[in-house]
Amino acid sequence: MAIPPKSGAVIPTEDGLASRFWIKFRRESVLSLYSPFVICLASGSLEIDTFRHCIAQDVHFLKAFAQAYELAEDCADDDDAKLAISKLRKGVLEALKLHNSFVQEWGLDFVKECPINSATLKYTEFVLATASGKVEGLRAPGKLDTPFEKTKIAAYTLGAMTPCMRLYAFLGKELEALLDPNEHDHPYKKWIGNYSSEGFQATTLQTEDLLDKLSVSLTGEELNIIEKLYHQAMKLEIEFFYAQTLTQPTVIPLTKEHDPARDCLMIFSDFDLTCTVVDSSAILAEIAIVTAPKSDQNQPEGQITRMSSSELRNTWGELSQQYTEEYEQCIESMLPSKKEEFNYETLHTALEKLSDFEKRANSRVIESGVLKGLNFEDIKRAGERLILQDGCTNFLQKIVKDENLNANVHLLSYCWCGDLIRAAFSSAGGLDVVNIHANELSFQESVSTGEIIMEVQSPIDKIEAFDKIIQGCSDDKRNLTVYIGDSVGDLLCLLKADIGIVIGSSSSLRTVGDHYGVSFVPLFPGLVKKQKEYGADGSCCIWKGQSGILYTASGWDDIHALFLGH
Repeated sequence: MAIPPKSGAVIPTEDGLASRFWIKFRRESVLSLYSPFVICLASGSLEIDTFRHCIAQDVHFLKAFAQAYELAEDCADDDDAKLAISKLRKGVLEALKLHNSFVQEWGLDFVKECPINSATLKYTEFVLATASGKVEGLRAPGKLDTPFEKTKIAAYTLGAMTPCMRLYAFLGKELEALLDPNEHDHPYKKWIGNYSSEGFQATTLQTEDLLDKLSVSLTGEELNIIEKLYHQAMKLEIEFFYAQTLTQPTVIPLTKEHDPARDCLMIFSDFDLTCTVVDSSAILAEIAIVTAPKSDQNQPEGQITRMSSSELRNTWGELSQQYTEEYEQCIESMLPSKKEEFNYETLHTALEKLSDFEKRANSRVIESGVLKGLNFEDIKRAGERLILQDGCTNFLQKIVKDENLNANVHLLSYCWCGDLIRAAFSSAGGLDVVNIHANELSFQESVSTGEIIMEVQSPIDKIEAFDKIIQGCSDDKRNLTVYIGDSVGDLLCLLKADIGIVIGSSSSLRTVGDHYGVSFVPLFPGLVKKQKEYGADGSCCIWKGQSGILYTASGWDDIHALFLGH
């Protein structure tokens, strides 16, 4: 889904072409938002020379945009479309005047001093080539037979330019939301105000509306071309932001100054609903029900006796309902009568009650016999087809394949069957090296006996496994530990790690955390705050566990940007 806008943000309607593309290419907007340049600009600590250089590049952009709009206007065959494009072109010319005001403010012409860089050149050439009709599958403008064919170029041009408008409108609102009303000396308040203004937001919507109108009569193949142009423009925007030269220290990406000879990156993650879309217990339940014999079927002698599919379905339903009811009661009983200040040991003691509950619930599962008779190959196939969260596989692959990182990845999971996790990661490609710490089903000749070999079944088990892994690390390296999780069961590990990142919106996690003094900070504002503090007193950026602060991420793309940048 699209990144939720801050208060006052204006976004297009979801049924429009532009809106669908913006949502589809959310990842690119996240990577731009988390670029070191934007983080520094948002914090107000961006060095002025870096900002001047960026403004100079923006001027090259705007000149190319004005020229592209002029070409698009010539191709439009509708008076309303021509008028709309003409207004957009005038808006670009007004933006150039704004940039001239920056020049006057600082008393120099840095546009002449800063030649166009390669990232800017790539985008401007892309936009002008599109506006000139140099699009794959389209004949040159002079060879187009009908006005309708020329109109395609106008649509394609808007497809290449609209992403820039929407991205800057998005960045403007995101950064405006972080401005302190009492802070009057933020050096880039004027820049942020320009892109968060009602005028710029309205112009962005007009651009998207025009793209939608110009695309109405296009074929599916032609709409695919616009989608490719939109995506390419988003990728070029990422290149632009990461091409800005920063000489100052930055908090991200975390791997920027990583030295494998002296540093060790330890990444821990939960599995169910952190990495996956569906809880693994539901998958094992489905395998059991689908492969179970019908009530009127005779079961072969010598095989493990199983419940019928109808009996299994009823039993699973009863177990699930009982778990949910007792879990809610357990959470409620853990909460103090009034909210407390953060104390790790106090929270640890409280979570022992949840640990006892989880162990009782697992004992009921074993005693019920619902996990009897599952075939290993069925579990393996289910694991191979398991859907992981968007961005999870790509992030983990990049981490484990980068030999320069010296990174260790560990999964700590309540999952009853570690083989299911191993199959999921093996099929993802290159993730066999991930260390799996989970429970295991007991098998007899590739058929489960219904017993579970318990290794990790509670918050206490998880933190003990976490501590044991850390203790086994070499003392001659600096360890940075990061834990990614989504539930109360992850809370102790999240807080013990140097950086704890929460994915998802577990209400019980929030409730418990709030009552025990845990602060939940959205990741992007948290990084901006860290950047403000970074180097202000001459110190480096320090991440420290047990601070009582957890960072919330809307998805794995945020985590990718935090660790690796683009």
